[in-house]
Amino acid sequence: MAAKRVYEAWKGSNKFFCGGRLIFGPDARSLLVTLLLIIGPVVLFCVFVARHLRHEFPSYDIGYAILVLAVLFNIYVLILLFLTSSRDPGIVPRNSHPPEEEFRYDSSVDIGGRQTPSLQFPRTKEIMVNGLPVRVKYCDTCMLYRPPRCSHCSICNNCVERFDHHCPWVGQCIGLRNYRFFFLFVSSATILCIYVFSFSAFYIKVLMNHYDGTVWKAMKESPASVILMAYCFISLWFVGGLTGFHLYLIGTNQTTYENFRYRADNRMNVYNRGCLNNFLEVFCTKVSPSRNNFRALVQEEVQRPTIQVISRDPEPDLSGDRRPKVEDDLDIGEDLLKISQRRNIEEIVDEDIRSRGSNGPPHNTSEVDSAMGSDRAPTIRSEARHSSWGRSENWEIASEVLANNAPESRSTVASEARQ
Repeated sequence: MAAKRVYEAWKGSNKFFCGGRLIFGPDARSLLVTLLLIIGPVVLFCVFVARHLRHEFPSYDIGYAILVLAVLFNIYVLILLFLTSSRDPGIVPRNSHPPEEEFRYDSSVDIGGRQTPSLQFPRTKEIMVNGLPVRVKYCDTCMLYRPPRCSHCSICNNCVERFDHHCPWVGQCIGLRNYRFFFLFVSSATILCIYVFSFSAFYIKVLMNHYDGTVWKAMKESPASVILMAYCFISLWFVGGLTGFHLYLIGTNQTTYENFRYRADNRMNVYNRGCLNNFLEVFCTKVSPSRNNFRALVQEEVQRPTIQVISRDPEPDLSGDRRPKVEDDLDIGEDLLKISQRRNIEEIVDEDIRSRGSNGPPHNTSEVDSAMGSDRAPTIRSEARHSSWGRSENWEIASEVLANNAPESRSTVASEARQ
């Protein structure tokens, strides 16, 4: 059986294409809607607006430049969209086991009369960032302490470094490794909307001058220009507002997640390095390599012994069935009784043989066995000893039972030897 690759055994909700070279979120189909919203207006602009503006300038090169620039800028926006949605946003590889160095063993838990070691696992811990303590949380799904500014995306089911948000329009989480491309995509889409809106309005002005008419006649002459203007105006509220919001976040070195979650807490932003340095950090630093090799072969893990984790304050289960425990103790008591009988009988026989000398009658082992297997079994007296939880019973053989049984066995063997 061929070994699987990492992307084939991936535990997150991502979708992979091209043999694990491209990684998308689980809602990658929303990219089709985004592509339609970007490509459709640009095609409409090139066919019904830019094509008619080719001869409206003294230099024909300017007229053709409007058409070519719209196409090239549209391709640039699509490339940014592809880089945002098809790459690893900064996924932190999950662990197969909890970090053992964080286990704290506590043997003070007494369950069923037995001291059982329990595992106490801290949910948070503090680390130093820029000289200030920052509390990080433990992720139960990925079984790791999240790095600073890392959060678990419930949609992709991954912990993402410098998690900003999950964008359904690009079908991917926005994190450390694709935030730069996301901002460039949003800001470029804003510029493209302004570009299409401006030249559509300019074409309406050209029609008014040609026909010496009013705005209404020009709008009836080119309804596509009106549709494009309305569409770009509405889109500007979305992508333009998003661009302005992220400019503020970059200048203050925040993420969308941090801004919405900690805005009311008035926490000190330990990551703020000044406006200029914050912009340089986003746009002028090298994109860190991915921490995942999705095309690598899955390494078989060595099975490790499982450790039972017990809660800190266990409650005794008084309604449990004690019968299996009692029956086991009774069996042990009977075995101990038989062993003691066998040892007493063997000692008596040895003493009798030594007293008679070497010419005595031979010893009949079957009689000894019959004596051991007799039905005159002594009664076992049980004595319950309860632990602090009241669940453990220890059965012991009364000493007087063994004392009474020894003389009886001795007399039986002696009588049989005389016969």
